[in-house]
Amino acid sequence: MEDEEAAAVLRTVGRQIKMWREAAGLKQTELGSAIGYGEEMVSSVERARRIPKPDFLDKTDEVLGAGGKISAMKEDVEKARYPKTVRDLTKLEDQAVELGAYDNHQINGLLQTPEYAQALYAMRRPAFTEDEIERHVAARMARKAVFDRVPRPLITFVQEESTLRRPVGGRMVLGQQLEHLLEAAKLRHVSIQVMPTDREDHAGMAGPFRLLKLQDGKALGHFEAQLHNRVISDPRDVQILDMRYGMIRAQALSPRESLAFIEKVLGEET
Repeated sequence: MEDEEAAAVLRTVGRQIKMWREAAGLKQTELGSAIGYGEEMVSSVERARRIPKPDFLDKTDEVLGAGGKISAMKEDVEKARYPKTVRDLTKLEDQAVELGAYDNHQINGLLQTPEYAQALYAMRRPAFTEDEIERHVAARMARKAVFDRVPRPLITFVQEESTLRRPVGGRMVLGQQLEHLLEAAKLRHVSIQVMPTDREDHAGMAGPFRLLKLQDGKALGHFEAQLHNRVISDPRDVQILDMRYGMIRAQALSPRESLAFIEKVLGEET
């Protein structure tokens, strides 16, 4: 595990399962057979080396007669499934009344389809394992809960034109991704703008970033670059990002023009 918080949750779950299994007089092989998993999986969960899925916990709870005590840990386990950087970002997004993002290399994570996200993580070098890819994709999809939160936050995006044309995952995946952008843009609290490649003036040449304005009036910036993931809290730096984002939105196509542009690109790709 990459962080102690998640590791502690998994150790607790593993100890609980082992305790209930031994109390029931079952070996790891016997428990695995009863719930439809192999001995290696049971052993790995008990040693906190693998993250159990909800189905694993529910079946284990039933077979061991834990009365819901094992199933009750599903929520904590699900959170532990997500990387710490994602959990930290999700906490900030949950507190935001306004979110803004400029992206120049890929579709923003909050707007990605599962297939698009899967393709991105599959490209990663050094390569992720299949379990790691699944974990990251699940974490990215879980962040989409911010769209459904009440009261609704204002969420704005500026996507570089190149992100609409790069065939991540192939043409079919890209087409589905563009269709998803058009659907997301129909939400009244969401705005998507496109920055055309032919723009001469561009305030975002320093790279992608996010802005979050929180319920308590505080504003934060956030960016990811290669191996670095950083929250920006210095008011002077956040003010600069806020200024840049305002200029980027002014230089990009309007939301209405952007939808027409995305539809045009979609027509070219299909």
